[in-house]
Amino acid sequence: MRPNRSGIGASRNRAIAGLLACAAALVVPALLHADEAQPLRLCADPTNLPFSSDNPSQPGFYVEIGQALAQALGRPVAYDWYKSYFGKRTVRVTLLGKQCDAMIGLPRSEDFMGPAVIFSGTVAKEGYGLVAAKGQVLNSLDSLHGKRVAVQFASTPQNLLASRADIRMVTVLSPEEGMQALDQGKADVAFIWGPVAGWLNKTSYNDRYQIQLTEGEGLSWDAAIGFAKTSTELRDRVDAVLPQLQATIGALAVKYGLPTGQPARFGAAPAMPAGTTIGAGPGATQTASVVATETKGDAPGTEAVGSGKEIFNGTCAHCHGPDAIQSERKIDLRLLRHRYGDDMREKFWTTVHEGRPTKGMPAWKEVFTDDQFDHIFSFLLTVQSDSND
Repeated sequence: MRPNRSGIGASRNRAIAGLLACAAALVVPALLHADEAQPLRLCADPTNLPFSSDNPSQPGFYVEIGQALAQALGRPVAYDWYKSYFGKRTVRVTLLGKQCDAMIGLPRSEDFMGPAVIFSGTVAKEGYGLVAAKGQVLNSLDSLHGKRVAVQFASTPQNLLASRADIRMVTVLSPEEGMQALDQGKADVAFIWGPVAGWLNKTSYNDRYQIQLTEGEGLSWDAAIGFAKTSTELRDRVDAVLPQLQATIGALAVKYGLPTGQPARFGAAPAMPAGTTIGAGPGATQTASVVATETKGDAPGTEAVGSGKEIFNGTCAHCHGPDAIQSERKIDLRLLRHRYGDDMREKFWTTVHEGRPTKGMPAWKEVFTDDQFDHIFSFLLTVQSDSND
């Protein structure tokens, strides 16, 4: 008997149609949940403890928050490592450059790169702290009467204490130097960045000091998770799971030594006029603003100097000191003319373009324009010293 080929063909077509329908049923949910299968990409600094580190055994406060957040969202986590001391450029290159989806630890303020950056709810409150031997009551400016107080150069605490003749300031360039001044008996109190003070107290000083948090204008702010303005959906999903992570975040704060407790409320820091004397004794910073020194050739324009100073303080001050004030001679850029004389500009130009990788100095030729380098150089001309001291 001759087979009914039309019947066989119809049956085969129905079978194929059924398989396609099943495949479609599987594909649609996969497409709907493809986002969850993708890693949550977070920006982080590889060497910025207590906040972040690329060392898996000691990842940092923000990195562990990111891990907990990714788990709550049902997604793996990946990190884009980039040095945070590049300031806002870090955010532009990584977050706004779409190298990552979110950055933990940005100040929750519309003044910070808004509206390009949007924020989650607060994940932590951070600010300056008063570090001292245990048992002291330090809850106001009056409680610092007669004390030697280590303050970071150009910081809000330095501005705040500038008008108090009864408080002797010991100017330092970092929280690390502030803790050292305290530990070496050069200061009675250190008024420095609280999270770093807490971390150092925990890891280097055997928890021997107490830390009183402060709050007030310029003294504290809310840390949040930042997103590009196009990522409102992801931001909303993060906000939805943050409440369930509060206990985890609190435990991580303790793990990394971040100060806790009720902060002391301090008033607004007054603006310091140019030439204001700060501190007393050897090593005290003598003026609140850098006074231009005589330079060879035409004096740089005020606008160029101001632009260069802003770029320098936003990018270079991490290593070379705010306003180029640096106590370590080998990286003190105020001595460029003293070292190189007429070759100063050529040396500067080569170094900023090509970097000095063996000494930790990155190449900046892909970061700034030649005009911006000229502005930085104009600023550095105003701070040169020919001192051999």
